[in-house]
Amino acid sequence: MSDAPLISVRGEAVLEAQPEIARLAVHVQSQEPDRRRALDRLTERNRAALDLIASYGDAVEKTETGGLTITPLVKYRRREGDIRAYQGTVLINVTVADFTVLGELVTRLADLERVRVDGPVWDLRRDSDVHRRAAEQAAQEAVARARRYAAALGARLTGLVELSDEGLGRDEGMPRPVALAAYAGAPGDAGEPEAIDLEPEVQIVRAAVEARFTATAPDLG
Repeated sequence: MSDAPLISVRGEAVLEAQPEIARLAVHVQSQEPDRRRALDRLTERNRAALDLIASYGDAVEKTETGGLTITPLVKYRRREGDIRAYQGTVLINVTVADFTVLGELVTRLADLERVRVDGPVWDLRRDSDVHRRAAEQAAQEAVARARRYAAALGARLTGLVELSDEGLGRDEGMPRPVALAAYAGAPGDAGEPEAIDLEPEVQIVRAAVEARFTATAPDLG
């Protein structure tokens, strides 16, 4: 085992970046006294929402159905077969890449009959270059910090023993994006709604590493 002195440090990096995508959760609902009618209405409204989303072409990066439920609603004093209505819900998860259409898409979706929109949640893509740059800067900071410690002792670094990644992700200490929720009942006859102005939220990305370096003997005189 080497007797060379060891210097252990932690390197950190914090980067700010503009979001690359925005996520919306679109809840399509129906409620009818008959189970089949509730399912039929849900199918119609789901198709209307999907058609509207699809009309934005490449501006929408991904559209996914998150789940479907048909739930019987019972009366206050429940008895066998005492069902007052059936409620259907479909969740559509939408990822938008072109923010210039986002405000219009949100308001048009919210203007559909019995539709609720939650979002936007701003985010970076998993393969975003920002994550790589944060990791590289954290490693570089670890080397620079170790060199400063070695220089303070009259020594110099001679090798790397270990480098461990503490993880990479968004700053959990920052407040999460505020959800914009909208709910529409029967459609009105006032024409298309005015697009809402949405300002992208800056993303905070943190990276941290721990590193151990060997060094020459310090000058403690």
